[in-house]
Amino acid sequence: MTALFTRLRAFWHAVVARSAALFAGLRRTWRRSLQLRVVSITLVASSLLVGGFAYLVADNITNILLENATEDVKVRLESGRDYATNQLDIHTGAYESNLQRTFERTVDYLAGGDPKQVGGAVVALTAEHHPGSIKTATSPTVDVRPMISPELRQVVANGQVAHQIRTGDLGSGRLKYLVYGSPVPTRFGQVELYYFVPLNRQDETAAQARSTVLATGVALVLLLGLVSALVTRLVVNPVRVAARTAQRLSAGLLDQRMAVTGEDDLALLAASFNQMATSLQSQILRLEEMSRLQRRFTSDVSHELRTPLTTVRMAADLIFAERDEFDPAVARSAELLQAELDRFESLLTDLLEISRFDAGFAVLDSEPTDLVPVVQRVVDRLGSVADRAGVALELRVPDAPVIAEVDPRRVERILRNLVGNAVEHGEGRPVEVTLGADETAVAVTVRDRGVGLKPGEEKLVFNRFWRADPSRARQTGGTGLGLSISVEDARLHGGWLEAWGAPGQGAQFRLTLPARAGDRLTSSPLRLVPEDAAVTGPGPVRRPGGALAIGPAPVVGEDARAEV
Repeated sequence: MTALFTRLRAFWHAVVARSAALFAGLRRTWRRSLQLRVVSITLVASSLLVGGFAYLVADNITNILLENATEDVKVRLESGRDYATNQLDIHTGAYESNLQRTFERTVDYLAGGDPKQVGGAVVALTAEHHPGSIKTATSPTVDVRPMISPELRQVVANGQVAHQIRTGDLGSGRLKYLVYGSPVPTRFGQVELYYFVPLNRQDETAAQARSTVLATGVALVLLLGLVSALVTRLVVNPVRVAARTAQRLSAGLLDQRMAVTGEDDLALLAASFNQMATSLQSQILRLEEMSRLQRRFTSDVSHELRTPLTTVRMAADLIFAERDEFDPAVARSAELLQAELDRFESLLTDLLEISRFDAGFAVLDSEPTDLVPVVQRVVDRLGSVADRAGVALELRVPDAPVIAEVDPRRVERILRNLVGNAVEHGEGRPVEVTLGADETAVAVTVRDRGVGLKPGEEKLVFNRFWRADPSRARQTGGTGLGLSISVEDARLHGGWLEAWGAPGQGAQFRLTLPARAGDRLTSSPLRLVPEDAAVTGPGPVRRPGGALAIGPAPVVGEDARAEV
């Protein structure tokens, strides 16, 4: 019994799963196909309209046929009543011996001797208020009592003409009959005359009319569906072609165009689309050429500046070395010259690095690396800068080695930019550097409690040369390209560089890298939003390639800095 129940349950689950898959497929097809929706709506609307029209037509035909049959029976009934009155007036008593014979001859005459001559009608003459003396006479001879309802009999007995539609068997099978009754006054009292007219011909005619109307309606609905499908196809096909062409254009195939046929609105759409594509192609090509020239200019200028910079550096080093022999003002100038040359050389190095990223020449030299000493080395090297700014650096690293396949030079540069940024904007408060790892990824977070972020700055923090507050005094002498280069380094590793922040709560940057080169990241071992952050709302949304992706304020924001 248990095995049978298990099989039934498995069968039921399979049916439910198959039904759900079928429903999902139908829903997906319904949502994706404009032609299917238009044709379906047309079929449903036309079916309702044609169905209502067919019902009205069939009902009207049935009523007309019934009215015709009723009028015909009323004429016969009036004529038969007059004839029966004349025939029965010769009798003065209900107990005359030949009265029954008169009843029979009267109904035979009214039935025409052959009921088929009057459309199969049955005629009956009764005298219910003379019980036992006069028997009901019918032509043809059938039992009509079940066909006369007590209500109809009572109305006729009260001297009124009445009718009903009854179903029964009067010798020709079970048929629908129109039963008409009328009182017949005589010298010995009132008798009742009944006509039973079969409605099988009217029913057949009405059924044929309904079938004809239904067949015509079905054909009309199908025709409307076919017409709507053809018309929709004429409109949808160019739209589909335009969509496919747009997809090819977005994929970089800028020479794709739509075929223009005719002079109608769809041809105008195709021509306008082609003009737009041509304009976009020319604009994109022009922008690509300008970008190429700009990258080449940056690269050439950066390289060309190397020679004069070297000469100026040699002269500045000589002057800086002999500054003690100069006047105090000249010595101070030598020191400023040396500092600015250091910053200029750093900027030139960053420009060369950016130009390599833009040209696609950057190469990743991955090797198994323990990140613990890398993080410690970055913190140690920036310790003097942090001391001058009055910022304490707090390092949190695992006791065990954290091995990952990375380029140690690029990772160290990313961390140097992040920690330097945190010191620059830490407002004298401690900066926490945390290293974490799991089976698939390693992550480093840099948390400060400085100025924090304003809503919307998260989209700007990694832009080149962007600063939230240009009037802010620098302490580390950054170039404005540090975070831009860090984003490219993270992207080169297949990792993420994300930022979080809120006004008055500081900021946190998180670098997440795959533990094995080439793996795809799905999660990070460290939180982007700090646990002590008093924020609510949606979590971060990653931007492809490792750039920040933070949701709307107040949950998010990015650190109000972009240079190191």
